Amino acid sequence: MILRRLLPLVLAGTLVAACGGEPGGPAGTSPRGSAAGPCDASGKDFAGDIELARCLTERFWAERFRQSGNTYAPISDFVAYNGEDGPECGRQPAVPNNAFYCPSGHFIAYDATWLEGMYDRMGDGAVYLVIPHEFGHAVQAQLVNDFQFNVQRELQADCYAGATLSGLIQEQALQADEGDGAELLANLEAAGDPTDAWLAPDAHGTAAQRQAAFAKGYGQGVGAC
Repeated sequence: MILRRLLPLVLAGTLVAACGGEPGGPAGTSPRGSAAGPCDASGKDFAGDIELARCLTERFWAERFRQSGNTYAPISDFVAYNGEDGPECGRQPAVPNNAFYCPSGHFIAYDATWLEGMYDRMGDGAVYLVIPHEFGHAVQAQLVNDFQFNVQRELQADCYAGATLSGLIQEQALQADEGDGAELLANLEAAGDPTDAWLAPDAHGTAAQRQAAFAKGYGQGVGAC
């Protein structure tokens, strides 16, 4: 998915976005085995990339928890939905065009039609950002992090996503195709808030803030998040 050489591109994109204020088709991703055991998903189409992203991300966090003397609790479910037929979370209905972690049920759900649309327009970078980002929220729930503002929670999840991808690269669990750096930047830019509404209860961060958070995790690892 991503090689170490992409970090300068991510950092460069962050600087450009900070100062200045849907490319490509899906890239191919090849799973590789590691000491923790291989994931079975192929990573050669949307469904394969979804499963590979889930498997590798959970394996990544299980190992990080183990290294710190803790035990990672796998999510209870991984739910694909379409439009308005998603699962409720704390009596709140799922909404279209979204992916979310539900703390009350410890599960992740995603609008498959929406995510596959991004995958088709912007490449597999969409999957390898959205899925690790939501797992970042699952990790936050287990670490009992306390945030004053929602944007802090979201930016840390972006940082965790960057750290996850960097760690998987170092483990040689993922490899990249040409253009993956551009896909990541495009997806981060598309996901940014239009304004810096720091106090808004649903704020996720501007494109520049999200790129910076991702790059921080990518370059410095989980400890920097």
